Amino acid sequence: MKKKIIVIGSGFGGLGAANRLLSNGHDVTILEKRDKLGGRAYVYEQNGFKFDGGPTVITAPFMFDEIFAKAGKKREDYVQFVPCNPFYRIFNHEGRHLDYNGDEKFILEQIENWNPADKQGYLNFIKTTKAIFDKGFTELADKPFLKVWDMLKVAPDLIKLQSYKNVYKYVSQFVENEFLRRCFSFHPLLVGGNPFDTTSIYAMIHYLEREWGVHYAMGGTGALVEALGKLFTEQGGKYHLNTEVEEILIDKGQVTGVLLENGEVLESDIVVSNADVAYTYKNMIDAQHRRKYTDRKIEKTKYSMSLFVIYFGTKKRYNTSNLKHHNIILGERYKGLLDDIFNKKVLAEDFSLYLHMPTITDPSIAPEGHESFYVLSPVPHLEADIDWKTQAKPYRDAIMQFLEDNYLPDLQENIVAEHYIDPLHFEETLNSYLGSAFSVQPLLTQSAWFRPHNKSEDVEGLYFVGAGTHPGAGLPGVLSSSIIAENLIGPA
Repeated sequence: MKKKIIVIGSGFGGLGAANRLLSNGHDVTILEKRDKLGGRAYVYEQNGFKFDGGPTVITAPFMFDEIFAKAGKKREDYVQFVPCNPFYRIFNHEGRHLDYNGDEKFILEQIENWNPADKQGYLNFIKTTKAIFDKGFTELADKPFLKVWDMLKVAPDLIKLQSYKNVYKYVSQFVENEFLRRCFSFHPLLVGGNPFDTTSIYAMIHYLEREWGVHYAMGGTGALVEALGKLFTEQGGKYHLNTEVEEILIDKGQVTGVLLENGEVLESDIVVSNADVAYTYKNMIDAQHRRKYTDRKIEKTKYSMSLFVIYFGTKKRYNTSNLKHHNIILGERYKGLLDDIFNKKVLAEDFSLYLHMPTITDPSIAPEGHESFYVLSPVPHLEADIDWKTQAKPYRDAIMQFLEDNYLPDLQENIVAEHYIDPLHFEETLNSYLGSAFSVQPLLTQSAWFRPHNKSEDVEGLYFVGAGTHPGAGLPGVLSSSIIAENLIGPA
């Protein structure tokens, strides 16, 4: 049966689901609150610079290829991917670094510079992460966990894979050097998790990167959003920008459509929400329709940290022998800083940073002779007692001064474009509960069946894609959720 489907939000989960459902013969409309498609992958344009708002690391590129192939198209006719080498350059607090890519020989040479004794341990680690990857990604990432039995079936395998250990502890079994432990355990931060709390299943991210590489979309991640938007309209899909959903309409437990902020009602058979799961339940569904996802349940759930991100452009190019496309700058404290962010919820004076320099790969996103950057610092979400209206500017100044002192000489006198986002942006603009940047935290007790389900347990005809549902955040995760939604809804 051909269904009339509304997709709320146009992040990668929403764009993936919308295109897949169109290819399956359904009638699909996307409703987007902001003035452009993309969700967290929004593009900011300022003084000739294009700044990718959100995801910059593309792994598992075949998952994008599949969306285009399903529509009878080739992804490379719409957007080009280029591999990044190294995947990352990771600095310690003294400015020494380790590079890593998909070449085992190269990685072992890098490890040799830090602790030769850890080379065999790293090989053992990679061997075990393959088993985790085979189970966690290949087998389970695009399967819905709708019944507790779905979880019980895989529990023995997960126990065998030591899923009860956290990522840092798991890595530490194999690697002795403290800096190397940090290099191979930071990956949960890419999906909103604390390496000291996140289940070791997420150690597979390192394996996933080695399996398919780390890529960049030429023109920025925004070019990939544009490509998916173009594919969507070519297939006959319609999208409406500057269109905010006030309420999901329900009659006798069944979705009937949505009420827009302007009072207009749009009817549909199915709603797929790519909006934040907690926000969707709490703000778009009347409490009388929520037996399971009550306000109390939403409030008891643990959410990922937020982010402070500064986008800036300079009128000069920087020497790139010291910096690469993706740079991770780890502070002296690791566990203590993460504890401040996730558990104590205080704004620490020190920080660890991700510094993105896309003009190294793609000068087209900045005016000629200019350099484009974004620098990201994980910070507590809005349960913390931090007044971002007064704290944002001093925090920005501290980060920029640190970069100028250690990595980018004369930075501040060369800046010609800049703006920043903080947890208030995630709450107010992106409708993210508590200003969390990655929705539900990836703890073992909040994974698979324990995570908000892809098919609502409260409302018939309501489905979820994106970071807050199974399997979780990150591009492979949200694209997997769109496959799950497609399969649950079925073809026309």
